[in-house]
Amino acid sequence: MEKILLLTDSACDIPLDVARDLGIRVMPIPIEVDGAPHHDGDFTLDEFYDILERCKKIPTTSHINYHQFLQQYLQADEQGYTHLLHVTINAQGSNMIQAANHAKELFAQQRPQSQMHIDIIDSGTYSVGYGFPLTEAARMLQKGVGYAAVRDYLLDWFGSLEIYFSVYSLDFVKKSGRVSCTAAFVGDILGLRPIIRIMDGRVEVVDKVRGDAKVVPALAGWAQKQMCERSPYATLCARYFDRRAQLTGAMQKALGYPPVGEYRAGACIAINAGPQIIGVMVKGHRRR
Repeated sequence: MEKILLLTDSACDIPLDVARDLGIRVMPIPIEVDGAPHHDGDFTLDEFYDILERCKKIPTTSHINYHQFLQQYLQADEQGYTHLLHVTINAQGSNMIQAANHAKELFAQQRPQSQMHIDIIDSGTYSVGYGFPLTEAARMLQKGVGYAAVRDYLLDWFGSLEIYFSVYSLDFVKKSGRVSCTAAFVGDILGLRPIIRIMDGRVEVVDKVRGDAKVVPALAGWAQKQMCERSPYATLCARYFDRRAQLTGAMQKALGYPPVGEYRAGACIAINAGPQIIGVMVKGHRRR
């Protein structure tokens, strides 16, 4: 009989109570704030947004190391799991998957007799982009769906996922290096707001609009144009619930059905985009 563990990192932005109820094991990512070590989850989201706005230096994240992953793999084996499905943050933005693969190699050396199967999947995305499908995968497991079908579901999702987001201030994308200093400065002067897409591991500016009022229509327009028929969608923000409500309303009015969720950006994405982020996640057409 299959006994399956879903393992991931806290950049997935699954609320801890939801992860606990669904049996998803979430490992906290290390964060350094003004030289002091912390972990994702040490602060509430609002506390962390406050930190972002007043800190002397933008906080930084580091990847969970292979030793910590190895301990999780060994523990899962001892707990009788037959399958461990480990979904990581985008490999193009972190060394997490390299650490996970190294831990898998060490596990095989230390437990050559183990029958536990370990699968490591690069989500190719951030935040709700892999948090949402993991919660759906966990619900599938609760209904008795087998390992192969759950794995196929996740691979299909990551092969078709698209996230569109924007920011109402370019300060953090400039500091994080997502947008060059010159481009950010010119954008602020002209009131330009980037429409940024996350897809297949790439983060790229696909459009620019002038003025805050045009951000929501642009995000909704891109999402609706790229999504597959009857795609689930979810909206994302940090603090600006009114803007998220506008985006949710625009999507629901155009599509005729509600979102699968309204999420808040966690520490890892807020560090790079800032607390003025707003976005929408959709399932596009399968690419891989």
